[in-house]
Amino acid sequence: MNIRVVLKYLGRVLQLEGLLMIPALLLSIGFHEPSARYAFIISIIICLIIGTLFTLIPQKKMGVYAREGFTAVALAWIILSIFGGLPFYFSGAITSPINCFFETASGFTTTGASILKEVESLPKSILYWRSFTHWIGGMGVLVFLLAIVPMSVGKGTGETFQLMRAESPGPAVGKLTPNLRSTARILYVIYFCMTVIEVILLLLGGMPLFDSICVSFGTAGTGGFAITNNSIAAYPSMYLQAVIAIFMMLFGTNFTIYHLLLIKRFKDALHSEELLAYLGIMGGSTLIIFLCIVGEYTNGARALLDSYFQVSSIMTTTGFSSVNFDLWPELPRFILVMLMIVGACAGSTGGGLKVSRVVILAKSARQEVGKILHPHAVRTLTVDKKTVSESMIRSVMNYAVLYCFIIIISSALVALDNFDMETTVTAVLSCLNNIGPGLSLVGPMGNFSGFSGFAKMVLSFDMLFGRLEIFPMLMLFLPNTWRKVM
Repeated sequence: MNIRVVLKYLGRVLQLEGLLMIPALLLSIGFHEPSARYAFIISIIICLIIGTLFTLIPQKKMGVYAREGFTAVALAWIILSIFGGLPFYFSGAITSPINCFFETASGFTTTGASILKEVESLPKSILYWRSFTHWIGGMGVLVFLLAIVPMSVGKGTGETFQLMRAESPGPAVGKLTPNLRSTARILYVIYFCMTVIEVILLLLGGMPLFDSICVSFGTAGTGGFAITNNSIAAYPSMYLQAVIAIFMMLFGTNFTIYHLLLIKRFKDALHSEELLAYLGIMGGSTLIIFLCIVGEYTNGARALLDSYFQVSSIMTTTGFSSVNFDLWPELPRFILVMLMIVGACAGSTGGGLKVSRVVILAKSARQEVGKILHPHAVRTLTVDKKTVSESMIRSVMNYAVLYCFIIIISSALVALDNFDMETTVTAVLSCLNNIGPGLSLVGPMGNFSGFSGFAKMVLSFDMLFGRLEIFPMLMLFLPNTWRKVM
């Protein structure tokens, strides 16, 4: 392990985090929030000083390989969550260090699970920083760094590939251009423009500017931190809720689709099997839930919107709520739990298992059944008319196995708090899939404050495991990872 080059990256990340706090600092000055102003000043100074010290470490060997790339990304997200929680702690908004780590990890991983029972009394600059962590974490912090600054500590394309490989959601890294840095920039331009469009549309619906920005951050990052105690239900306008629901769906779509549309490859974009499966699952789930709950409504349009909003929110792993879906019948609740697992598309800001993996797993299962019936037949697994390699299929299978193991182990550890099964399991599923709300005590009207410090740490690491697709975090616990490179 080339520890020095990893520390160099961590230094860059801390410097970036300090700079990203500056808008929140300016808001604390503008809104006359002295406690928050002090908190951001101290946090910025700490991040910049420690980050600069890390970057000044002399480098002997500059190579960035898979081990360094995965380790740098995993440690970067842990460091981000630790130092990103300083404004909460210094301002007094959250008094427990573990709770600060949980809240910030939830923000950067775009989970949206919270230990806060009440948020409306918090300083606006703190609420802004809380929502802004979603926007930064949505596309990836290291990807953001690659997009805006030249990374001279490595060796160009190899370096950028290892970092994007470790941080990009999905079974494979999508290259929009031969140059991965250009790919990162294209992704962030699309991301930024879509966020701005949503802000404008929310403003047109009468939502205040501050609220529009914070809600758009949560939507874009598919995070779900709200700035009101009852989430999106605080905005009863059907127009506003429809805009948010549609943009949740859009941000849960593979961003490669948008690039294909921009370069006028409409046929390739619209015939994507992952996209068709994503829309099919979302549409079918919405219809079933609508049929189950429409009898409880006097307004059919409202029932349809609530159904679509919650399906879009849960499947894209955003976690906003427009209604207390924990009160719905069992079938809609079961469907929502299944959608937690499926998740959004690869190459989006959403979490979960990813639709692309579900498609590959389903086709692989069908292929195995076909082999039983026709053992001598030669079959190839294809997605979008491209053959899926055996190594890719094996990687997806291994990911699914590890995913199940983490759910089992985490649920067993969280069960030590002795909450009911529904609370325990959905809390784990919610955090691992970066959803936010679960069911029962962690439902849309609940929170995670009742868990012990130990359970909160387990759930925090579940968030990190889910956001980084398991393998980068897993590498931290392997002894071979830390073998010294001479």
